[in-house]
Amino acid sequence: MAPSPSGRRPRVLHVTQPVDGGVARVVTDLVREQVGHGLDVTAVCPDSALTARLRALGAQVRSWRATRSPGPALVREVRQLARLVDEERPDLVHAHSAKAGLAARLAVRGRIPTVFQPHAWSFEAVGGGTAALALGWERWGARWATRVVCVSEAERVTGVRAGISGRWTVVPNGIDPEHYRPTAADAVRARLAPLAGVSPAAPLAVCVGRLCRQKGQDVLLRAWDAVVRRVPAARLVLVGDGPDLDRLRPDAPASVLFTGAVTDAAPWYQAADLVVLPSRWEGMALAPLEAMACGRPVVVTDVDGARESLPSSLTARCLVRPEDPAELAEAVTGLLLDPPLRASLGDRGRRHVLSLHDVRRTAAQIADVYHELLGTRPAGHRTPPHVESTEHRESIHS
Repeated sequence: MAPSPSGRRPRVLHVTQPVDGGVARVVTDLVREQVGHGLDVTAVCPDSALTARLRALGAQVRSWRATRSPGPALVREVRQLARLVDEERPDLVHAHSAKAGLAARLAVRGRIPTVFQPHAWSFEAVGGGTAALALGWERWGARWATRVVCVSEAERVTGVRAGISGRWTVVPNGIDPEHYRPTAADAVRARLAPLAGVSPAAPLAVCVGRLCRQKGQDVLLRAWDAVVRRVPAARLVLVGDGPDLDRLRPDAPASVLFTGAVTDAAPWYQAADLVVLPSRWEGMALAPLEAMACGRPVVVTDVDGARESLPSSLTARCLVRPEDPAELAEAVTGLLLDPPLRASLGDRGRRHVLSLHDVRRTAAQIADVYHELLGTRPAGHRTPPHVESTEHRESIHS
């Protein structure tokens, strides 16, 4: 990225809460690419495993005492964040997810170019009066976002239809195809302790994600009985931790395994015959992209961003209606019983991710947003067609 008019590299401040799951992986990948390209990068987040990872990548990290959801501590959290921003004096603030987006926009209030990346809208995660409050905030807070970056066109359209005004850029999520790559399933399964005692030949479905209502593991468990009636040897592995663990585990059959939190999900994708993500809402989930990069077929629910994350040749077999256990069971069963089709879908998915969802492409598109907002684009620079952002101007009356 080109130096600012003062001759120094732009200072970018990432603000994130949560510190795990897909948002943390997106922040980690962006920081890695940005530090590698010489940016002065600082991250503000709660003390966590993410803190150590970002420091190891060469970023400065400031501790921010923030809870995952808004609550009585919000005023204190905003004040602390405002102090950190004043101390760091960044050229640009990039806020990730609803909570950091709320706090950062209140702390900065337009004084510094601010990128807000929702990673799925806050008002989709709640219901009733809470949803109305979240939507009201997003409409109000949009005035303090210089740019809203959505991870899918569907996410942008959801925001526009909800009456959120702003300048929009769509930058699809990306993953590291060198880390997430095809590997023989048998060799990987032998190294995964939770699979001890499971036949190497057992059809294996894997679901990677935080155990919470958004990710829909409860729907998958309701579908699983129908799957094992037709594929008795099948096993399901739920990879991750979260608030729904104690609700999901007691009623799960013996054919379902829980791994808890893992530091690297790649071996689980590689061990799988099929990867399932039955989400109720998303922006654009990373799990299907990571699974396809590993050459594994996926079954996902047709929510924001899901259709855009798949090649068109996969949608008929890989997309199902959300909260429909019968349709989910039929799709999972059909693929578990058809190894040649799984291999074909996995190969097509891998090629799709390589062409459109490489994290280096994502980082280049984000860099273009920064260049534009900071006025640091080199003279004569022309965005290559393969990284050109899709930018939209929408009003609240669109």
